[in-house]
Amino acid sequence: QVQLVESGGGSVQAGGSLRLSCAASGSIGSFNVMGWYRQAPGKQRELVAAITSGGNTNYADSVKGRFTISRDNAKNMAYLQMNSLKPEDTAVYYCNVEWLILTTRYNSWGQGTQVTVSS
Repeated sequence: QVQLVESGGGSVQAGGSLRLSCAASGSIGSFNVMGWYRQAPGKQRELVAAITSGGNTNYADSVKGRFTISRDNAKNMAYLQMNSLKPEDTAVYYCNVEWLILTTRYNSWGQGTQVTVSS
């Protein structure tokens, strides 16, 4: 069973930076995608950024140029560097990992970490 633990959330003023970390315990195989999602009050959870085990990345348009996702495969860690934060980035941020073993797809979520950006 894979468990994800996020850290690094907090409160910052607009224009500030935060770095989120996600630690995955357990086996997630060689082919997987680690991603960050966020959910603001009253809104649906949305993808912020994702990175494959091969290093390919994908970003939501709203964060392109401001956020950077990275990972350390040896440590099963994923990171989200968030710069130039805006009040609309305020949300609970969740780490997610999807991995494939043979033909079966698995998925796990972290507990979430709050990010609050004040104007």
